[in-house]
Amino acid sequence: MWFVVPYLLWQVAKATVRLMPVLWRNRTSVTLAALAVWLWHRHGWEVLALVAGVAGATVGVWWWQWRPWCERFVVLPALSWWQRLFVYQLHWREAMTVCRLAERFDGKLNVPRLLRVRCTYATDEVVLRMPRGQNPDDYHAAAANLAYSFGARICRVYSGRRDMPPTRRGRWAWLLRLVDRVRYRDRPRVVWLVFVRRDPLRRTVPAFDVPETTDLEALPLGLREDLVRYVLRLLATHVLIVGATRAGKGSVQWSLIRALAPAIRSGLVRLWGIDPKGGVELSLGRQLFSRYEYATVPPMVAMLEELVAVMRERQARMQGKTRAHTPTLDEPLYVLMVDEILALVALLQDVDLRTRAKAALAMLLTQGAGLGVLVVGATQDPRKEVVELRDFFPTRIALRLNEPNHVDLVLGQGSRARGALCDQLSARPSMRGIGYVVLDDRPEPERVRFAYVTDDEIRDMAVAYAAPEVVKPKPAPIPRQGRHTNKQKHTAGPLLPDSLAGLLDEDPA
Repeated sequence: MWFVVPYLLWQVAKATVRLMPVLWRNRTSVTLAALAVWLWHRHGWEVLALVAGVAGATVGVWWWQWRPWCERFVVLPALSWWQRLFVYQLHWREAMTVCRLAERFDGKLNVPRLLRVRCTYATDEVVLRMPRGQNPDDYHAAAANLAYSFGARICRVYSGRRDMPPTRRGRWAWLLRLVDRVRYRDRPRVVWLVFVRRDPLRRTVPAFDVPETTDLEALPLGLREDLVRYVLRLLATHVLIVGATRAGKGSVQWSLIRALAPAIRSGLVRLWGIDPKGGVELSLGRQLFSRYEYATVPPMVAMLEELVAVMRERQARMQGKTRAHTPTLDEPLYVLMVDEILALVALLQDVDLRTRAKAALAMLLTQGAGLGVLVVGATQDPRKEVVELRDFFPTRIALRLNEPNHVDLVLGQGSRARGALCDQLSARPSMRGIGYVVLDDRPEPERVRFAYVTDDEIRDMAVAYAAPEVVKPKPAPIPRQGRHTNKQKHTAGPLLPDSLAGLLDEDPA
């Protein structure tokens, strides 16, 4: 019987070690429960009720006077605590087993570990660690079952963090960068599940205020499902916008132009526009464009070829100096916006013009991103001619589409299976501007509602942020020379008749 005491001590130690992670994950609940028990035991239930009433009144005053701060530090953390404890953790083992995401090995059931729950007013972001032998595609396949298991209609799966590391500035920037390096490190076995409790994108998103300065790495264009601003990184990328008629492509275009407006006025960004539909879409903001063509096709093709020449000249200047272009006033960022790219690469009857346009666009798309010459193309018909150029666009935006197979044609193979249900978006006017965004480095689609910029806002913006006139350098004058001491003798030939050769050889004096 001497071994009973060591055995019991060993079991207690094992239970304590296993209990510590559970207590840490539920530290808020454990702390509140311990505090309540201590107050009730030490001072009675009257003091406990008094403390609870004072805390509630304090939160109410905080909500009344400083609502955003109260939401951030009290309401949403309390909602996250409640959802984790009584929605996810309570049914976690059962749901993972029924959805076939729990694996049995060596007689033990390995369940994905619930790491964190973070709530907004519209979504629940659940972070979990996968057991060995799984990959994010298993969770994409079980997304619908997971959503209904936890009382939601939509579950989106992400294999990486949705937010990017912030830009740190100031005295303590070096320390914050070290913290971000650990916080935003790559964790392949961690998966983010976003459960949509309600659709916050049913309301029209008004146009954002024009920023004081333009951040080309974070242009605000709309709202995500978690009511966080969606920002687009425009540097070193091309953007393809595809959507059916009246799907809201103008919302994407004008939100992008509105975010670029300060840089357009300063000359840091030169916006060129091609509108093959007769100027219907882009003509309201004509003053924002340094170059603009809408009437006939030959000038449009000539503009494309001129932009290729600009790219070639910049390429020669950058050769041997740098590989990535940094926009400056002397070397601005060129952004070409084509409202209907299909009209240039597929619908032209003139074969020569169509070939020239397609060749110029292919040249810009394959070489212009790193040289600061970017293309933003929009179309409403994802035909074969456009799909051939799709892979040259690192950033692709799909609004409402007519057919389910169009989703994979535009966004890439498997995008619809990952949740990009563009064919199921509503065609009602109140639901325009909703779409899915796919980046080259992130295959999971992001559902976004882009801000709606009214016609009056476009006109006011065109007046306040008009593009400066670009003065072309005059060619160097040819110096006048005196009498030629050694005159060149022009000989007659098949290209120069005898009479003209004699006239050129005469002395003008």
